Amino acid sequence: MREFFVPIEDHEPMGFDILSIAKDEPIDIELKIESVAEGVLATANVRSVASGECTRCLDPLEIEIDEDFIELYEYAEDPRLIRKREKKMSERAKAKKQEEDEELDDELEVRQMDGDDIDLEGPIRDAIILNLPLNPLCAPNCSGLCPECGEKWRDLPSDHVHAVIDIRWAGLQGLDLPEPESDK
Repeated sequence: MREFFVPIEDHEPMGFDILSIAKDEPIDIELKIESVAEGVLATANVRSVASGECTRCLDPLEIEIDEDFIELYEYAEDPRLIRKREKKMSERAKAKKQEEDEELDDELEVRQMDGDDIDLEGPIRDAIILNLPLNPLCAPNCSGLCPECGEKWRDLPSDHVHAVIDIRWAGLQGLDLPEPESDK
């Protein structure tokens, strides 16, 4: 087993419009690479900071990201062995194996090694993006904005209300009528 610390400083922004890891924000990865019978097992911890806005009050916020992932990279099969094995198989057995392989590929995404290299970009991106909240909040009890005036509810008095005027009578709002005289 080998362990690595990989700081990534030059990357594309990762996330959504409302919350993402900026291009200049470092991503720190603690990586363990282990040889297993099926291939290479990569275990990693990804840490960074995502910045964005609260979806209720639009205040800026930062969210710490600390996610783990495990990926198995299978050894690439030698093409000579594949051809040799396929020559020995009947047409019926080849068709059945191809069908089983396609079903397995649909169910699982198996990553293959590229020579001695493994591509960690996909798993790192998945570990970050799939664990970002879709509706980030500055606080769990954030009350958001008043829909009428757009001010933050937490900054408004508790008796804050807006006069609701029926739109059918809105045209009479500027009309200056004399007060009726009282009968004495």
